[in-house]
Amino acid sequence: MPVGTRGAVRALDSVDLEALGAEVVLANTYHLMLRPGYDVVAALGGLHRFTGLSCHILTDSGGFQVHSLDPVVDDDGVTFRSVYDGRVVRLTPEEAVAIQEQLGADIQMVLDVCTGLPAPEEVLALAVERTAQWAARARASHRRTDDQSLFGIVQGGVDPTLRVDSARRTVDLEFDGYGIGGLSVGESREELLGALEVTIPELPDDRLRYLMGVGDPIGVVEAVRRGVDLFDCVAPTRAARHGTAWTSNGKLSLRASANRTDDRPIDESCGCSTCSKWSRGYLRHLLVVGEPTALRLVTIHNVAFMFDLVGRVRDAVAASKLDGLGEALAQAWS
Repeated sequence: MPVGTRGAVRALDSVDLEALGAEVVLANTYHLMLRPGYDVVAALGGLHRFTGLSCHILTDSGGFQVHSLDPVVDDDGVTFRSVYDGRVVRLTPEEAVAIQEQLGADIQMVLDVCTGLPAPEEVLALAVERTAQWAARARASHRRTDDQSLFGIVQGGVDPTLRVDSARRTVDLEFDGYGIGGLSVGESREELLGALEVTIPELPDDRLRYLMGVGDPIGVVEAVRRGVDLFDCVAPTRAARHGTAWTSNGKLSLRASANRTDDRPIDESCGCSTCSKWSRGYLRHLLVVGEPTALRLVTIHNVAFMFDLVGRVRDAVAASKLDGLGEALAQAWS
């Protein structure tokens, strides 16, 4: 899922995303509730009409963003200051559900307690406890069940016992799908994969399993290998805005002087609109002179690359060839 935090994927519009074949785009409850306000989005027809997106939209509850603001967390909810105007904001599990119902996403996430890693066991245990209690309250308060799914979130850091406990308590509430949260927040790749290996077996096979905040090529392949279905990450679009293209041969810094007279596309194996028409030399020129068009063109490529990768992963799973794809990616991206 490309990340459209404030209702737009940076440098792209809904027409671009439709042309790329986006099936789901992520938007963020925390940001949208503050600006322009969930009531404004509702008055303008909900997220689909507001953004012009015809694909599915998933709204994160904002728990990860709140975590980064040094909030005051208690058993009932979380209190934090707006990054826009500094006002004090209070958010409870029930309010997070009600706000997302007003936003009108196809999938909404429960409010959870996300902690950075490493963290003391007692901190992680309290986060698991509060996340479980908040999940039950969110499940009970969800009313828009006819056209909106509600996903629970598993926490527990990289502690196997806490992960299993959180997963079982979340599954007991019978959500429409399950997010695996609290990862990609400071742990190593090995620790992340270890957390997945104890979590995935606890989640039902007939519900989507969503690894939150992970979307690098190698991470996607390794997570799929362990049973993950859905991903989001700002990395592909953020890299594009800094002039880095993701390719089948690894990362390519388009600002490098070596690209000055290079007539090749970003990736000769890519069929995206950027690679079909423009050279590395032209894109480098746009980046060097600060032309905003460059951000759009490189972002189109990086999003297309990730969609193509997921398609190749899907085909490899069906053909029992995921190991080969993973090895090729590891060599290119090492």
